[in-house]
Amino acid sequence: MNILVAGIGNIFLGDDAFGSEVARELMRRPQPDGVKVEDFGIRGYDLAFALMDGTDAILIDAVPRGKNPGTLYLIEPDLSHIEGNAAPDGHTMTPIAVLQLVKSLDGRTGRLFLVGCEPSVLESEEDAMRLSEPVQAAVPLAITMIESLIDDLLHDRNPMRSGLAGATKEVS
Repeated sequence: MNILVAGIGNIFLGDDAFGSEVARELMRRPQPDGVKVEDFGIRGYDLAFALMDGTDAILIDAVPRGKNPGTLYLIEPDLSHIEGNAAPDGHTMTPIAVLQLVKSLDGRTGRLFLVGCEPSVLESEEDAMRLSEPVQAAVPLAITMIESLIDDLLHDRNPMRSGLAGATKEVS
C-alpha cells in the first residue's frame, strides 16, 4: 500500500503554513514502508499529479471552520461531488482545486483524508512569517493524529471508526 502525506500551505501567510510545518516535522521521523511525506507548499500541479494514480493520501492544511484557533479536524471528504472542470490557477492552491484538476485529467484518487487546523487571523505583517501560538501548539497533536491515521490505513482499519472516530473529528 502506498500512502502520500502531503503538506499544503504558503509559508509567507502565517498559519496557512500549518501543513508545510507539520510535513517538515514528519519528514524528520522515520516512516513505515510505503509512506511518503512531502511538503507541497503551493505547488498544486505537483500534488495533483502525485494523487492521480489512486494513492491513498493524507492532506494537511489550514482549514478555517469558525472554531478556536488551533482546533484540529480530521475530515474524510465526499469526493463524489468534485467536478473536473477546473481551470487551475498557478498562484493559489486549495485541496478542492487540486482534486478538480485530478478529475479533469481523468486521474483517480485513493482514500483521501484531510487533517486541518483552525488558523488565527493575522494581526500584522510580522505575524505572516510564523505560526500563531495556538497553531504552533497544535503541530505535535497533528503529528500524533497523522501517525495514528497512517497506522490505521496500513493495517486496513477504518480510521473514522477506530481511535479517530467520526466523519469529522475536532480535537482542541
